[in-house]
Amino acid sequence: MIVYVNGRYVHEEQAKVSVFDRGFLFADAVYEVTAIINGKLVDFERHIVRLQRSCHELQLALPYSIDEIKQIHRQLIERNNINEGLIYLQVTRGNAKQRDFLFPDKDVQPTLVMFAQKTNIIDNPKVQNGIKAVTVEDIRWARCDIKSVALLAASLAKEYAKQQGADDAIFVKGDIVTEGSSSNCFIINRHNQLQTRELDHEILPGITRKAVLSLAKEQGISIIEKAFSLEEMLMAKEVFITSATTLVCPVININNKVIGEGKPGKNAIRLREIYLENIK
Repeated sequence: MIVYVNGRYVHEEQAKVSVFDRGFLFADAVYEVTAIINGKLVDFERHIVRLQRSCHELQLALPYSIDEIKQIHRQLIERNNINEGLIYLQVTRGNAKQRDFLFPDKDVQPTLVMFAQKTNIIDNPKVQNGIKAVTVEDIRWARCDIKSVALLAASLAKEYAKQQGADDAIFVKGDIVTEGSSSNCFIINRHNQLQTRELDHEILPGITRKAVLSLAKEQGISIIEKAFSLEEMLMAKEVFITSATTLVCPVININNKVIGEGKPGKNAIRLREIYLENIK
């Protein structure tokens, strides 16, 4: 694969950053993942707005203009012949040439790394058939609204889910659901409302979350943005998660309890289909 590193397109084996890069030493970095379907970027503008916000929250400067970043995305799609997959973008505070907790001087240039991956988004069988999940205690830091590369807690959660024979993990704090390990979480509650947690510092403002809420509103589906408990999720008629690479993914089993009828629910299927139609 051809990778972009600080102004250069190189083969993946040649893609290198310094051991003193603050992204490596301190997770002092933010990232975005943009889906590619039919060779086109999905919701690129919304991803860039969120990237800018994450950078602002960390006092981190974007090293290139939005137009330049979009052109790099397009080049990676073309050079790697990607029809369906994703592009990963990471901005770090750069190489300060030493390890120091304090931010480096302003003349230190941020590091920009981007790469593409081919992956099956539309016909992913796990997404089509629904996934099994387990819940784990949310031990992440207090600013989950920033899309930081500090993902160790999410990695531990996903590994735990795998060891339990599940496909993914859902975070809970006490008895309140926050979000999926790399996704936002939705339920169809007992009042037939589409319910998802309101935006705050404890969850990521998902791009697909926002798109799905907009589509649901257009379809006349009743919506409530309010946190729900683990018990409410287990008793829900439907549960699904949303992310850039799974779009809308039904959850049919949580903690070995069958959700609803034990198959993807009609609302999840409907919203996924409409979202794909709009993308195409």
